[in-house]
Amino acid sequence: MRDHPHGEPGAADAPHPEVWHGRASNRVQWLLASGGAACLALGIELAVDSTWTSGVAPLVMSVVGCIAAGLLVLFGTLAFVHVAVKVDKDCLEVRCGHMGLPRRRIPLSHIIGADFAPRVTPRQWGGWGYRWRPEQGTAVVVRRGEGLVLRLGDGHTFTITVDNAEAAVRDIRRRLKAAASGTTR
Repeated sequence: MRDHPHGEPGAADAPHPEVWHGRASNRVQWLLASGGAACLALGIELAVDSTWTSGVAPLVMSVVGCIAAGLLVLFGTLAFVHVAVKVDKDCLEVRCGHMGLPRRRIPLSHIIGADFAPRVTPRQWGGWGYRWRPEQGTAVVVRRGEGLVLRLGDGHTFTITVDNAEAAVRDIRRRLKAAASGTTR
């Protein structure tokens, strides 16, 4: 973890906010979403302006296939364009995409530890998105870079790629320490 000078936001002696917010985004996902939109547009174009003479079945299969693939790619990528993380006195909440779905809420009482991961890559998790791997746990990966790794009371881990993950780790550790000592702040 980086050493922050005293008095700067995020420094160990700086006042801690009641709610910590973090975000991460991936602009490459917009390129993939535009590919999904193009596939969707092709399906609509085929349905509206069809000059196929080989029958209705191939046309319907093409239209349905293009529209389904376009919607899947479009909404699947837009759901993971960015991630927002919020840590308050009760829980950690992760919201993905513009609609905030999927969403995961983890009570701080279920977290036993937090660690900083300097390099989380989509390759480690099998791609972007909400991921689960039996040997690694669960993750929300929207880009390559630093991340937050939560150790949960049930033995699982939950990894999130988020900017300024070190500050999140410090905030969660401070809150866990305060809860263990019985203080409310």
